[in-house]
Amino acid sequence: MRGVAELVREVGETLAGRFGATTVRGEISAFSRAASGHCYFNLKDADGESAMLRCAMFRRAASLVDFAAADGQLVEVRGRVGVYEPRGELQFVVEAMQRSGAGALFERFLRLKAMLEAQGLFDAERKRPITAFACTIGIVTSLGGAALHDVLSALSRRARHVRIVIYPSLVQGVDAPAALCAAIELASRRAEVDTLIVCRGGGSLEDLWAFNDERVVRAISAASMPVICGVGHETDVTLADLAADLRAPTPTAAAELAAPLRNACLDQLSSLRDAMSARLRRVLDDHAQWLDRAAMRLLRPGQDVHQQGRRVALLAQRVRSAMHRPLEQRRAELPRVEGHLSRAAALSLALQRQRVSGLAGRLQALDPAQVLQRGYAWVTDESGHAVVSVREMQIGARLRAVLADGTAAVTVTDIAAAGVDRLQRQPE
Repeated sequence: MRGVAELVREVGETLAGRFGATTVRGEISAFSRAASGHCYFNLKDADGESAMLRCAMFRRAASLVDFAAADGQLVEVRGRVGVYEPRGELQFVVEAMQRSGAGALFERFLRLKAMLEAQGLFDAERKRPITAFACTIGIVTSLGGAALHDVLSALSRRARHVRIVIYPSLVQGVDAPAALCAAIELASRRAEVDTLIVCRGGGSLEDLWAFNDERVVRAISAASMPVICGVGHETDVTLADLAADLRAPTPTAAAELAAPLRNACLDQLSSLRDAMSARLRRVLDDHAQWLDRAAMRLLRPGQDVHQQGRRVALLAQRVRSAMHRPLEQRRAELPRVEGHLSRAAALSLALQRQRVSGLAGRLQALDPAQVLQRGYAWVTDESGHAVVSVREMQIGARLRAVLADGTAAVTVTDIAAAGVDRLQRQPE
């Protein structure tokens, strides 16, 4: 009869002797790195087979890996098959690891991410600012998960006055995406919270896959209030994180981002109150000093009146002096200006007389009477119109001739133009 330890040891030795060093190809799941540097993860087939192999990669082997191992990566590992004796579990001790392309689930993640990113669901322009001082915060998560406890503890510690509304939902499994969408849509429809937190604890890529579902991503984008998404650990990134208005590395961090620390807000208010009080005191002190100076001036009104009187007298004297000096100067200049004006008037009068005399001579030369004195006559017809051409006359017409010393009535008996034979002749 064998003991348990002996049997487990023999099974381990048999497996080690049977397989020796071997290479396995599979997809990483539930990867974790301990503080000691050792790495623990599961390997599964990328084609969806249900088999899974627990793996351990100790610190020395992990330090030789030239890439950051993560869930969903398809890798090839070389090592030894054995049994972890404390638990009697099959274990593969990894001595080397290299990439073998992305796993099927990770490839699906990348394709969906590229499609949604092309549609603008992850654009920074559509991100809404988180309410700085939320009165009510909503939480979408599982009632039995540790994430809810972490969020409630953080909010109780930071902002106990904030009202909290919980929208229960599944966060893992095939029914989780529909449940998450229903909870987010309920919060949007009821519109009773200022900020919505969508969260769950850490896990493998499969455990978090509900938060990579296209329906959940679109529900978060369409939410009526700002959404903070805190899913998994700091290294876990889901499509829900990218679609949310703000990504938190953990559920606890999501609570810290949703509500500022109450004591810090109170300290800030106290600082503002002290600054306002100091400013108000300075203003009141300035006005008090001004009132003191005004009161001192009111106590001596007679002195102020006397000073103002002296000032008025000084100004009056300056005005009289300013008026007297120009007046004396003008009086001194008056004889010179008067003589200048007399000479200018006499000269102007002589010039005007000379001009009038010339105009009178020209006017006298144009006098018709002067022309008549030289032997000319002015001829008009019976109606008094002047006759200036022989063509205006007819034989027998009666005309009137004005001479220098009188007038004479004449009858036309003969008409001849200058340099032309007679035009008409009175019949004999």
